[in-house]
Amino acid sequence: MSDAVIYNFGAGPAMLPREVMQQVKDEFLDWHGTGISVIEMSHRSKEFISIAEEAETDLRELLNIPNNYKVLYIPGGATMMMSAAPINLLANGETADYLVTGSWSKKAYKEAARLGNINVAADSADDNYYSIPDRNAWSLTSDAAYLYYTDNETITGVEFHEIPDAGDVPLVCDMTSNFLSRPFDMSRYGITFASAQKNFGPAGIACVIVRDDLIGKAGDKTPFLLDFKIYADNDSMFNTPPSFSWYMAGLIYKWILRQGGLVGMDNLAKQRSGKLYQYIDSSDYYTNPIPEKYRSRMNVPFILKDDDLNATFLSEAKQNGLIELKGHRSVGGMRASIYNGMPMEGIDALISFMQDFKEKHG
Repeated sequence: MSDAVIYNFGAGPAMLPREVMQQVKDEFLDWHGTGISVIEMSHRSKEFISIAEEAETDLRELLNIPNNYKVLYIPGGATMMMSAAPINLLANGETADYLVTGSWSKKAYKEAARLGNINVAADSADDNYYSIPDRNAWSLTSDAAYLYYTDNETITGVEFHEIPDAGDVPLVCDMTSNFLSRPFDMSRYGITFASAQKNFGPAGIACVIVRDDLIGKAGDKTPFLLDFKIYADNDSMFNTPPSFSWYMAGLIYKWILRQGGLVGMDNLAKQRSGKLYQYIDSSDYYTNPIPEKYRSRMNVPFILKDDDLNATFLSEAKQNGLIELKGHRSVGGMRASIYNGMPMEGIDALISFMQDFKEKHG
C-alpha cells in the first residue's frame, strides 16, 4: 500500500498536482539558493516580493484581469469574505440581493443578514438545493449594491454554467470550488473570491479580485483586516500574510499555464466529470440526484442502491487507495470531489472500483 498512488476525493483540503508537490518538496529547505525555506522567509524580503509579483503576473494572464481590478490575498478563506463583502459594500444602508442555491450561499446570506439589508432574490430550498431557480423567478432589487451567489455548491454538486444576468448591479461571487477550472469574463464581476484549498493551494488564504470602484466603501469602524482598502494599499502585506500558501498558489498558476490555461482546465474538468457521470447514469446500482443542466464539474455526489453498504464501500475504497469519498453529513451517500489536481487516472480507478464493488455486493 505504501507504494500505491492515493487518490484524494476530499472536498477540501483537496488533492494538488503531484508535479507541484514535488517541486515544493525539492525547494522546501532551500528556495533558489537562499539557504532558507519560503516558510521562514520574510514577506518583505526581495525574494518573497518576487514570488508575489510573479504570482500576480501569472494570474492576470490566466484570467485576463482588466487593469481596473486589484488582486488581493486575504487570510481567513472564503468564509471571512462572507463577512467582508457586506461590511465593505453596505456601510451606508444599501441593500444586497442573494441567490441561495445551497449550503454555502445560505451560510453567506445568514452572515450578511446580520450585517446589512439583504433580500433573498431566489432560494432553491424547496428543491433540496438540487437546482438553480430560473432567472425569470428571481426577485431582484432595482438599486441593489450587489448580487451575491456561489458559483459551485460543493455539498449537493450544483454549478452555475452561465454568469447570472444582474444588469448594472455588481456581481459578488464565491468561486472557491471552481476557481481556475474554466475561463470566465472578469469584467462581468465586481468581486470574485476563492479559498485556495480546492483548486490552487493549501488552506489559509483567499484570492480576492476587486474592481477599483468597490474599494474604499467600508465604514470608519470596520476592523482593518476586513477592509479591502487596507489590502489594496499595502499589496496584501499590511500584516504577515499566509506566505507559504501564496507561494504554492503561484506554483499552481504556472502549472495551469503549462496545462493549456483555463481552456485546458475546463476540458479536463469536463472529461473527468463526464466520464464519472456517464458511468453513474448507466448503472442501476449508483445514482446522482442532480438534473444534468445543473451538475457540477467539480463535485459528484452519488448514492448506493443499499445505504447499509456505505461503510463497507468507504472501507474497501480506502484499501484501494481511494480516500475521502464520504458524502457531506447533511446529505449522506458518497461524493467525489474532482478538482484541478485530480488526474484522469483517479477517475478510472474510482470507476473500476465502483464496478468491482457492484459485482461483489450488488
